[in-house]
Amino acid sequence: MPKLAVINAGILSLIQDLGRYGAAQQGVTQGGAMDLHAFCWANYLLSNDSNAAQLELTVGLACFEALDDCQCALTGADMAATIDGQAIAPWQAFLLKKGQKLQFGAAKYGFRAYLSIRGGFNVPKVFGSAATVMREQLGGLIQGSALKNNDILDSYDAPLLTAYSTVPSDYIPDYSADIVLHVIEGYQAEYFTAQQKGLFYRQRYQVSSTSDRMGCQLEGEEITGLAMELISQPIAVGAIQIPPDGLPIILLNDRQTLGGYPILGCITRMDLLRLAQTKPNDEVKFKAVTAQLLTQYQQLWIDFCRFFTLPF
Repeated sequence: MPKLAVINAGILSLIQDLGRYGAAQQGVTQGGAMDLHAFCWANYLLSNDSNAAQLELTVGLACFEALDDCQCALTGADMAATIDGQAIAPWQAFLLKKGQKLQFGAAKYGFRAYLSIRGGFNVPKVFGSAATVMREQLGGLIQGSALKNNDILDSYDAPLLTAYSTVPSDYIPDYSADIVLHVIEGYQAEYFTAQQKGLFYRQRYQVSSTSDRMGCQLEGEEITGLAMELISQPIAVGAIQIPPDGLPIILLNDRQTLGGYPILGCITRMDLLRLAQTKPNDEVKFKAVTAQLLTQYQQLWIDFCRFFTLPF
């Protein structure tokens, strides 16, 4: 079983899979990879199961040593990765030979990179998932903790690949491009006046440094609703909550399962994948999804799930 040793755990390195589902009634959130586009391609390049656990590297600055020959794939943000000092580009599969070190710098554009290994990492599952949720102390190597220096990562046995592939250029995102997030408004959009919604859609928000895997907190001109606190309700991933300070929060993978602030709508699932690559001070803009385009955005998500055989 090929193994990787953690030489430097970096800013935040987490074991993630597709997430933990079916336990929300117990207050357990889904967790899982933030950028499913990059995550799914990393498994696809190695012919792994779509749910095979891999590493989500936030910001970068991590370093790993191969204790055996390892077939790996790297996707997501370009973190200036090197193998024994030789640059290696993301969005491809490659061989990391025994004794070689895979070193990451910091991402210039984008925020998260994904490192997969042939067969997936062999870690315990909780509620059917290896996904690390630090707030709930679930998943990962030990009780929901981030990777630490000197950790050893085992992988499952899998037949070796005879060839390595790269992601077609048409499917490699440009993380430096402007970010427009499409919103499917919900019934609570009625709690906001046309003037307040107009302000929401006109302005560019900045991603706050307080953002994390629970939610993307935004800075800008505040908006107000007619009812700012409600009875607690289930919260979907991508929900746009408007708390009393009027600054939107987009709820993400590690969100709480219930909340009592009004929800203007939800980000489309495909746009959530792009949102996962935003970093503090990046700007985002919102655009409402019309009824005519709703089916189109739904079909994009269906096609994505079918291509990667996702169990959603």
